[in-house]
Amino acid sequence: MTNTVKQYDALALLSGGLDSILAVRTVMDQGLTVLGLHFVTPFFGKPELIPFWKEHYGIDAVEVDIRQQYVDMMLDGPSQGFGKWLNPCIDCKITMLAHARMLLDEYGAKFLISGEVVGQRPMSQREDALNLITKRADVRDVLLRPLCAKKQPITPMEESGLVDRERLHDWYGRGRKPQMAMAEHYGFTEIPTPAGGCCLTEANGAARFVKLLTHRERPSVSDFALARVGRQYWAGAHWLTFGRKADDNADIAAQVQPGDYVLKTVDFPGPLAVCRPLEGDWTPLAVADAASLVASYSTKARRHFEATGEKIKVRVRRGEASEVIEVAPTRETVLDWAEPKPEIVKAWKKDRADQNR
Repeated sequence: MTNTVKQYDALALLSGGLDSILAVRTVMDQGLTVLGLHFVTPFFGKPELIPFWKEHYGIDAVEVDIRQQYVDMMLDGPSQGFGKWLNPCIDCKITMLAHARMLLDEYGAKFLISGEVVGQRPMSQREDALNLITKRADVRDVLLRPLCAKKQPITPMEESGLVDRERLHDWYGRGRKPQMAMAEHYGFTEIPTPAGGCCLTEANGAARFVKLLTHRERPSVSDFALARVGRQYWAGAHWLTFGRKADDNADIAAQVQPGDYVLKTVDFPGPLAVCRPLEGDWTPLAVADAASLVASYSTKARRHFEATGEKIKVRVRRGEASEVIEVAPTRETVLDWAEPKPEIVKAWKKDRADQNR
């Protein structure tokens, strides 16, 4: 059977950040073909930008879904621990490179590309960390880091002449001048940010996930995806998610599970909300209380209530069942709803460390 998958000389980890783009273009400048692997997890990934990267940067890319694999790594405990917040940066890169290696044969590729620069990031781009990542991912014989290659030992790809070492770079540290100069050289009109957009590196993002982890031992991919979007409110083990802006509603709708309560104002525009039971079912009082809070974020519904005193209709759907309840839109609720605070992250990490001793 003929292989219809397009073949490439190299596969590259493509976050969409400037470094990953420049690493790919550096190798492409040598006449080699490169396919970007854009990894997607509940915590990072923007596959909708793949057509943009092709148009603006001339890079072919495909989405690589490692959602479950990544969640398992997080829940089992990253071997190299977490960074400042909930970011397992070293294990993250090990996971992606190991997976990328398994894809080499599928695309006929001879080596892998990654956009690290020695000394650029304190956790995952120290010299010792880069060596550890290379060893753990078992990619020493196939990994090229074009942006800092001249600061690294020569690779088999350079020794064989497949890649010209003299046309690679010797960048080091956190400065961005070489990157910006190279972007200008290519004529890029839109410069992506250096970071990969991982919400595990952010205080508020980490707090959302830690709050979830305190009430569910092994959250699902859908749990983490739901925790990332919109507004997050908790009252004990009661977990409520609803949209902050119109685009959130579609993301929330995509994560609805059969056991969820889905809330939406009937006569007025407003956010879509999901109540997800974690520790036992919700009482009708708890659902109504959540509906009151959600309705208070519908400006027109709130104004109507203030002007007329008429309660607001909210549709509550669960699976195939549906009913309409009437509530007063208010943030002075019976349950003590609150958003997760970043300070819970440090305490959770300490408790986890104590348990693993």
